[in-house]
Amino acid sequence: MNKFKNGNSTDEYWKKKLTKDQYYILRLKGTERPFSGEYYDHFESGIYSCAGCGQQLFRSSAKFKSGCGWPSFFEPVDPNAVKEQLDTSHGMIRTEIVCSNCGGHLGHVFDDGPKDKTGLRYCINSTSLKFEKKVKENNRLSST
Repeated sequence: MNKFKNGNSTDEYWKKKLTKDQYYILRLKGTERPFSGEYYDHFESGIYSCAGCGQQLFRSSAKFKSGCGWPSFFEPVDPNAVKEQLDTSHGMIRTEIVCSNCGGHLGHVFDDGPKDKTGLRYCINSTSLKFEKKVKENNRLSST
């Protein structure tokens, strides 16, 4: 599943693998309109992974309602699951978040998250994610 190591695949590969919207977000660093993404108001139990390579990124237990219009998380599933990069586009200085495995653009991180947690808000494009629902079987969590 995790075969990329920092996005070393060709543009041709990504155009074949991803949908048009996924390519725009993950490879061209696009942003979906607020309140339009599949997961902005989604709170089922499970794991959110990179839509490009499948690397696990965020647990549903770290998701919160931020009101910003994009899925928001206070921490990644593992600190090494995402990488931070300086983003100076659109006349702003922000911290971009990319998948550490394939280099796909996920969104940005801000310091206005829940203060009782990490204080961070990982603001992530729904299109850059895929969700794996967890269901209880015999009092244990397992994938569907």
